[in-house]
Amino acid sequence: MIEVENLTKFYGNNKAVDNISFKAEEGEILGFLGPNGAGKSTTMNILTGYISSNSGRALIDGIDILEEPIAAKRNIGYLPEYPPLYTDMTVDEYLKFAYNLKKCKMPRNSHIGEICDLVKISDVRGRAIRNLSKGYRQRVGLAQALIGNPGTLILDEPTVGLDPKQIIEIRSLIKKLGKNHTVILSSHILPEIQAVCDRIVVINKGKIVANENAATLAAGLSENLTLRIRVEGKEEEVKKLLSSIPLIKRVATLREAEKGESPSAGVFEYEIEPKKGEDVRRDIFKKLSSRNYPLLMMKSNELTLEEVFLKLVTGDIYGNMQNKKTDQKEAL
Repeated sequence: MIEVENLTKFYGNNKAVDNISFKAEEGEILGFLGPNGAGKSTTMNILTGYISSNSGRALIDGIDILEEPIAAKRNIGYLPEYPPLYTDMTVDEYLKFAYNLKKCKMPRNSHIGEICDLVKISDVRGRAIRNLSKGYRQRVGLAQALIGNPGTLILDEPTVGLDPKQIIEIRSLIKKLGKNHTVILSSHILPEIQAVCDRIVVINKGKIVANENAATLAAGLSENLTLRIRVEGKEEEVKKLLSSIPLIKRVATLREAEKGESPSAGVFEYEIEPKKGEDVRRDIFKKLSSRNYPLLMMKSNELTLEEVFLKLVTGDIYGNMQNKKTDQKEAL
């Protein structure tokens, strides 16, 4: 478990991290996001004991990283963005070197063998690291982070430079590791954060601006949440039927999306605005099915993680995006 309490860090007169607090529980994968210069890398460096804070505490499994750095670091497995690999060594030599460096007490051969099986590098253990692909090098870096079976894993951009297949494999591995470890994952690839993480912390200008799961974060920032649906049937009859649902405030036709099976009925898209905080999806389905109107699509205008991130750190850009969406709807 990681606990950050009122952490502050200055570089000269510049406050890089401003009194931040958050927690990553055991068995949780926490996504740590922030634009360049937000204080994300500084926070990661404090958590791994690379630099110290000016005030506040960072606890690794209850151990203060500043007060007892050696004890705290025993509980951390760290994979930096560019793994510190000795490329003249073979994979096996490097992992044994890391084992000795960490003064690991677990049975060496069986422990390293289990890790190699887990990250799928057993078939390259005898090869020189310099001859490995980027994907395999990343796996070797992850393997060294796992030596000693630390309770906490800190992964900085673990899939950078990998091909799509390798990214999927590393994501699956991180999710598997998250069942038995506390994982902090830093990445600029937002879909990766959304696909892997249980919770997201966003830092901007040295302050925490969000600390929630992705779904809650998107819903909380989505103003005037609406649904877009596609229904086959006579337009005016469908609008009248939907408008009769008590929890719906407004129904608007957006466009005819496609031709219907019947010449007298097309397939239209509608925008539905429910009353604040109401979930009307089931009501819409029941009402349409009662009249045999096929519901062909339903989706929310809830923000994507990219839009959430932009809104949190650059509100003007987000506002421009929303204005463009509104203009496009009105043009329809």
